[in-house]
Amino acid sequence: MMDKRLAGGMLCLLLLLGSIGCNYKQFVQSSDADYGSKHGTDPKMLGSKMYGSATGNPHQHDNHFFEYSSMLSRQVTALNGVASATVMLTDKNAYVGIMLDWTSVGTRKTGGADTKEQDNGGMEEGVYNNTTGSPYWDNRKLVTPYNSYFSVNDHNQLSSELKQTIAVRIRKLAPMVQEVHISANMDFVNEMTEFAKEAWLGHSLTPWVDDFNTLVKYQFDGGVEMPVPLQIRQQQLHDQEIIRTE
Repeated sequence: MMDKRLAGGMLCLLLLLGSIGCNYKQFVQSSDADYGSKHGTDPKMLGSKMYGSATGNPHQHDNHFFEYSSMLSRQVTALNGVASATVMLTDKNAYVGIMLDWTSVGTRKTGGADTKEQDNGGMEEGVYNNTTGSPYWDNRKLVTPYNSYFSVNDHNQLSSELKQTIAVRIRKLAPMVQEVHISANMDFVNEMTEFAKEAWLGHSLTPWVDDFNTLVKYQFDGGVEMPVPLQIRQQQLHDQEIIRTE
């Protein structure tokens, strides 16, 4: 009789532990701590794809205006795995530039530490550039190759779960958005930051609509032309103004 009670107790314990294990696994898959489970029943991937091309409109990236959204930028930055986010809204789309901090699993589809685009070894040596030993860096750039949060050159290499999680959050707060496009490309993030700086200063973004459209087409629509960086364009316009007034 004692053996039967002991066996029954052991069975209950195993069932309890199994239940806890299953609940924990489901919790992790549902959270923003894991973007790499690639499981068919992952709650983050249930339902329609919420990011990327959706309308089939060849002019989807011909935006008529764009504006910086501080609220959406904060909401995306709050996600695990995202160090910082810059979100621009247009008359059609939402565009999201992110830096990664590797605080979540699976933010990148493939590759490990050897695929990182940043070399942060200089932090241990008190220098910026770990290759040359230089202490100097361009502090106008948010993402750099050294001592920086992390970029991913090809947005197709970002985790589908990460992009889905971001897109769901964007669409919940901006339901009129037709498409949500997300990238951690270094040049894209830095240019998005420059546009955001203009907005922070209270400057109109209207003069830069064509440059912005060139940027997003290059990043998401197979465009062949990368726009001249905003800092250089501003300097060019400033120089032209000086010449006209002389």
